[in-house]
Amino acid sequence: MMRKCTVLVWLVGAVASVAFAADCSGLKNFKFENTEITVAESVTSGTLAIPGGSPVGGLPAMCRVAGVLRPTSDSEIRFEVWMPEQGWNGRFLGVGNGGFAGSIGYGQFVAYIKRGFAVAGSDAGHQGEAEDASWAFGHPERIKDFGWRAVHLTAEHGKQIVAAYYGKAQDHAYFDSCSDGGREALMEAQRFPADYDGILAGAPANAWSTMVASGVSGIQALAGDPRAFISDLKLPAIQKAALDACDLQDGVKDGVISDPAKCHFDPNVLLCKAGDNLDCLTSPQLGTLKTLYGGSKDSHGKLIFPGFTMGDETSWREWVIGQAPGASSSTQYVQNYFRYMVTGDPTWNALTANVDEVLKLSREKSAADLDSTNPDLSRFAGRGGKLILYHGWNDQAISPWNTVAYYKQVRQTMGAQKAESFTRLYMIPGMEHCFGGPGATAFGQFGIGTAKGPANGLFDSLQDWVEKGAPDEGVFATKFDGAMKPVMTRPLCAYPAVATYSGTGDSMDATNFACAKP
Repeated sequence: MMRKCTVLVWLVGAVASVAFAADCSGLKNFKFENTEITVAESVTSGTLAIPGGSPVGGLPAMCRVAGVLRPTSDSEIRFEVWMPEQGWNGRFLGVGNGGFAGSIGYGQFVAYIKRGFAVAGSDAGHQGEAEDASWAFGHPERIKDFGWRAVHLTAEHGKQIVAAYYGKAQDHAYFDSCSDGGREALMEAQRFPADYDGILAGAPANAWSTMVASGVSGIQALAGDPRAFISDLKLPAIQKAALDACDLQDGVKDGVISDPAKCHFDPNVLLCKAGDNLDCLTSPQLGTLKTLYGGSKDSHGKLIFPGFTMGDETSWREWVIGQAPGASSSTQYVQNYFRYMVTGDPTWNALTANVDEVLKLSREKSAADLDSTNPDLSRFAGRGGKLILYHGWNDQAISPWNTVAYYKQVRQTMGAQKAESFTRLYMIPGMEHCFGGPGATAFGQFGIGTAKGPANGLFDSLQDWVEKGAPDEGVFATKFDGAMKPVMTRPLCAYPAVATYSGTGDSMDATNFACAKP
């Protein structure tokens, strides 16, 4: 009974805050459990100095609230909520993180508040660069904050702050993020289905414990034998050979392989015939390339995690290859994950690790908090939630086949008809990790606009699905040049359909393509 009375008093206090918050600064006194509001300020100059970054301009007049969530004694989750003073569209937008997180996604804050959204996001419970996991060393609660708690609590408390400021709750809530943010997005749909009505989830790192562990075999293939290392200077020759084999499959030669599943490029054509040079691969290097395409396997030859696709191998320079053995970004992620989140041994080395053992240990230690692989989305679907997945076919960080596999698992678990009623997958030809690449890769993610179709692409389509009952079927993606001039448009096709050239008209114009199922 005492607990019920306490909850009632808190609710009365919250209602009073809604009724009497005369201005933004009044939110500094807003109270909820284990939370400290550190900033409540009106920003009317149109410019804001971003913590740890450069000032941003062109902002509408807004109320900025910042604070710290401390759900445990070892938690320190920094969050912010931005709310337009005028022209609020009645929608709440949650922003996710990338890599090991460590900062707030202010870029998306700017893009979405300009569109009238109230926006909220957090640093996932720590401060640091995306490849840094040292914050997790000896801090199991912070791993939980990173894994699932920070995004959920930011959604809950962010909505309360929005209601306090506007005197009413949001009409609809959305989440838009990619990479680790895509993992967070699926975590929300699976564990906290009431948090968001519509979710746009890109390149999800949802099989986290398996995905990062699989990187051990990739590191050993590239760096375990110096003779097998592929210099990044050879990547253009690999890419050219792949495009020569498969670029024309969609009817137009544009430097993009539209359907990698139908690309049967044989890497053996690259085998050096007369000594090693930059336009061929030695036999050990050829074995490494086949491993990168084929995916990571355990000691019994069973696939652990799928590999990369063909046609944009030059994008592998930083993430996959590095400028020397062991110098890639993926190596840093794998090493830091196992050193600080799994083994607690700062001297752990991927080159001496046993693939089977690290996979087992990774799943035991991290899957419960970091994986969002559950294909049963019945609770999310049951309350009317809509989920749009997307992944770039040329993602150099997370294999696109992983998202295809998860989508198929959802369809198998829930039935094709039910799955189609609330989820879709879009595979983006020529897109690298979350954005960029040789293809048309701007389609509404992160608030990025398009040149044709719905102004904000897949996100507008998601809104239509949630609020009008059907997604927009005419979504286009755009490729912009350095001056933000559109140079290519393509229709986005719901998987497994592929955009195919009609054979006539400008091959850079989406209107001359049609979505066709294989």
